[in-house]
Amino acid sequence: MKTKKQRLDTFERVDIYPVISSEFCAGRSPTYVLEQIAAGGAKIVQLREKNMNKRALGLLACEFRRICDEHGMLLIINDLVDIALESNADGVHLGQGDLPLEEARKAAPDLIFGISTHSMEEAMEAQSDGADYINIGPIFNTQTKSLTMAALGIEIIREISPLLHIPFTVMGGIKSKHIPELLSAGARKIAMVTEITADKNIAVKVKELKSMMS
Repeated sequence: MKTKKQRLDTFERVDIYPVISSEFCAGRSPTYVLEQIAAGGAKIVQLREKNMNKRALGLLACEFRRICDEHGMLLIINDLVDIALESNADGVHLGQGDLPLEEARKAAPDLIFGISTHSMEEAMEAQSDGADYINIGPIFNTQTKSLTMAALGIEIIREISPLLHIPFTVMGGIKSKHIPELLSAGARKIAMVTEITADKNIAVKVKELKSMMS
């Protein structure tokens, strides 16, 4: 069993942060996609399934745990603390409308908790509430998540990052071509969905993305 400190130490070294949803895997199984992501050298994955029943999701999360263990990867579960505990995941990523961080932390004190934020105010609140990391987004327009707000743009990274003393990720419509300007703005951990999961050669894609981050 990893300690929270071990998990956070690994998270500090994360660069590319793949997010897997079965609906965005180009017809391939999410476990196949994860195996390819692992082969590419990613150190973390988030399992995000919005339309899967709890039993199927629990089984899938346990399969993800097995693969992540083989490759020394962190496993983050989107939204569901119970599934994270059941599968022995490393953390949970919470949205603004999910279980409050304080309650989630009581249920799983050894897990990493990330919070999705969409503004300066939400970012500062998540940090003060004790999030282990935050996500800032959507940076660009995205089709993988139903959001009512407009894309925030890269400038939001320059505004928020100097005020953070916790790690942050960025997400939302990000493609390979955006990485140089994201790095220039201060991003160091970049979350992606379809740019990775829909690629024909996922392992090669992950390696390419990681090389752009170094």
